[in-house]
Amino acid sequence: MTQREAIFPAGRHDLYEKHGYSAAIRSGDLLFVSGQVGSRSDGTAEPDFERQVRLAFENLKATLSAAGCTFDDIVDITSFHTDPENQFETILAVKQEIFRKPPYPNWTALGVNWLAGFDFEIKVIARIPASR
Repeated sequence: MTQREAIFPAGRHDLYEKHGYSAAIRSGDLLFVSGQVGSRSDGTAEPDFERQVRLAFENLKATLSAAGCTFDDIVDITSFHTDPENQFETILAVKQEIFRKPPYPNWTALGVNWLAGFDFEIKVIARIPASR
């Protein structure tokens, strides 16, 4: 059986310890990343929506990097939105800056009514490159 290995980005381990979960789990050559939000360094939500989305991607990048991955290694994305109809244009603009060319990862977007004070959350599955 493949062992699970917890992955944490630098400087944010206390957040995960407080709530009892891992930022990501490595299992074989797959990385399962918990939902990342646009939290500032003190853990509070960034009030500006576009900045919150950008911070969520920055936090995702830090978690991927801790496992030796990049955005190019992502194969599946699930995102959660508190007001998808009004937020989607902003999210797509940021997404297009990060994923500039095919093949794009799978992406499932879900509208939700609660994200603990946040308006956007993104979780992914990535394949860890063999060289890492």
